[in-house]
Amino acid sequence: MQDTSTEVIATLTTIRDYIRWAASRFSDAQVYFGHGSLTAIDEAAGLILHTLHMPYNVSPFYLEAVLTHSERQALIDIVERRVNERKPAAYLTHEAIFAGLSFYVDERVLVPRSPIAELIEQRFAPWVDEDSVDAILDLCTGSGCIAIACGYAFPAASVDAVDLSPDALAVAEINVRKHQAEDSVSLYQSDLFDALPNKRYDIIVSNPPYVAVAEWESLPPEYHAEPQMGFTGGKTGLDLVLRILAEAKDHLAEQGILVVEVGSSAQTLQDTFPDIPFYWLDFERGGDGVFLLTGEQLALYHDQFIAALD
Repeated sequence: MQDTSTEVIATLTTIRDYIRWAASRFSDAQVYFGHGSLTAIDEAAGLILHTLHMPYNVSPFYLEAVLTHSERQALIDIVERRVNERKPAAYLTHEAIFAGLSFYVDERVLVPRSPIAELIEQRFAPWVDEDSVDAILDLCTGSGCIAIACGYAFPAASVDAVDLSPDALAVAEINVRKHQAEDSVSLYQSDLFDALPNKRYDIIVSNPPYVAVAEWESLPPEYHAEPQMGFTGGKTGLDLVLRILAEAKDHLAEQGILVVEVGSSAQTLQDTFPDIPFYWLDFERGGDGVFLLTGEQLALYHDQFIAALD
């Protein structure tokens, strides 16, 4: 490593040089992307610019800036950590971008990357009238990114955010303070709906654990750096999803909506309820496996959801 570091420092001088080198290093080492970046060059650019305390949308003009010796060494160190530790870049930088907002993250929570961000930015249109949204619930909040982003999108609404993990809630609390959202976002340690106040929500949104255990075991190392509790949903992946479907009726307003990400378990869910018309949402920026049901549909199919728990 020392010889490589010496050669890189001696021959590479600009930000552009180090983005190119990092991308090549990632490709050569076959690191896995999927925690906010899709390609080696995107991952490299994000990691390099963050380490240099530069904005992600920096003008290309600055990519030709010559780096100091200490800056070059810092970039080499962070790139080698990404390669050797096989952790998502967000754990190395302690930052993830979700719905255009910056969130603190560490190994206590999953790295934010849900396509639900796009729905929040659109204020869940056309499914709700944004002026009529008074209360929002985020189940399995993790870092708090969905809840806090909803708070920005619906400034007049109250947002309750739930997680069973005290570690996750500690991270969510960091982000609530970071975004000065104490007045709009309330955190609850709860097993789904169990410890919530007696109220109805206009929107219930959730990105729960939904990966089948066997599937999780085969995922790349970067995913195993994340907490398994945030990933696995039992043998089929649907343990928590089925509970949400069965229990949400008693917490959702009559004209409200339930939005849940089930990712790779989407087909399993549809096969479990072949006669239920889940609305599978499309996203311009990619992503799938997110369904929407209305409050009326939850009531209509409630008996089927209850029966599936047995």
